[in-house]
Amino acid sequence: MLSTKALIVTLCFANYVLAWPAMAELMKLQRRQGPVDPADDPLDEPANTRLPGDLATVGATSVVGQTIMDILLRKVTAEAPGIPSPIIPPALSSAKCKADTCCVWRHVAIAMNFAFIGPTLRCNDLARAAIRLGFHDAGTWSVKLAAQGQDYGGADGSLVLAGEISRPENKGLEKIVTQMKAWQKTYGVGMADLIQFGANHATVTCPLGPRIRTFVGRKDSSKPAPDGLLPDAKASADSLINLFEDKTISAHELAALVGAHTSSRQFNFDSATSGAPQDSTPGVWDVLFYNQTVQNNVTKGVFRIPSDVALAAHPSMSAEWQKFSLGNGIGQDHWNGDYAIAYTRLSLLGVNNINNLTECSRVMPVARPDFAGFFKQFVNG
Repeated sequence: MLSTKALIVTLCFANYVLAWPAMAELMKLQRRQGPVDPADDPLDEPANTRLPGDLATVGATSVVGQTIMDILLRKVTAEAPGIPSPIIPPALSSAKCKADTCCVWRHVAIAMNFAFIGPTLRCNDLARAAIRLGFHDAGTWSVKLAAQGQDYGGADGSLVLAGEISRPENKGLEKIVTQMKAWQKTYGVGMADLIQFGANHATVTCPLGPRIRTFVGRKDSSKPAPDGLLPDAKASADSLINLFEDKTISAHELAALVGAHTSSRQFNFDSATSGAPQDSTPGVWDVLFYNQTVQNNVTKGVFRIPSDVALAAHPSMSAEWQKFSLGNGIGQDHWNGDYAIAYTRLSLLGVNNINNLTECSRVMPVARPDFAGFFKQFVNG
């Protein structure tokens, strides 16, 4: 029988997360998993009541549909507590694994652990690309176009399956697209799900990132999504807010989503500063991005995208931006909660079978709400 210490080390390496949080931190994370009630949270705003897909047309007709509706309406959290279950899954070819929809996704999660974590235990360039890929595949959907009969695009895998990688806005995603194709061949899962699973996985792979509740069962499409629906880094704040409103995403939610730039580097906007991060800690999912974007003096080595600066100053977003910037973990907790809800919405754009999805949150890696503290504990303990 393994000793307690040996068991912890085994579990950590099984995930390649090396991130078993201190018990106090895990309890802190779990205490945040209650209902999200704006009346109890002076930092937050009322829920966005617009719903995506079949939730808008027929409502919630299943337990999962009701769960997702409750998440979007801020009645329950979009963050999942706990540790992966199972830690080590049954063999992929086994009858036990085939009988469990989420089993194959645990195998995928373990493969992503190895791919997304760098040598310093922070999320790496491939993880950053996976987050961006999730945005770019899901973001190609429009309420107006859907009402005109073009209800396609969105989180359907078409970025990979329909060759949208050739579009200029997707430059830089070639490596992660190649990796997604390889994973799909190995595990036989849907590309639409694989992309969104990868985005959620990469987010929690980043230290301090939220463990977003994750659903599978989307329908793949090889039909190219409508073009021109992704944001431009030089666009005005008003045009970006309108662009996302046409995806059912409010200014409040957009403020949270933009924070994903905390883990990004720019390679194609300005060739002179290629590789520059959007904040000083691109391998950590922290709120430094919100602070450094609005500083009077640009932090050395940090590249500020014009659209981010414009959004931070916009009247409909500036107050929320400042709330995310708060210290002592207040801004971090607030942002993680809001981001998890907003990204859940984004990841379901164009998905018209939400009621038929399956929740597989339990296979996701453990969250690391106290990365530095754990690392010290692990090395010394």
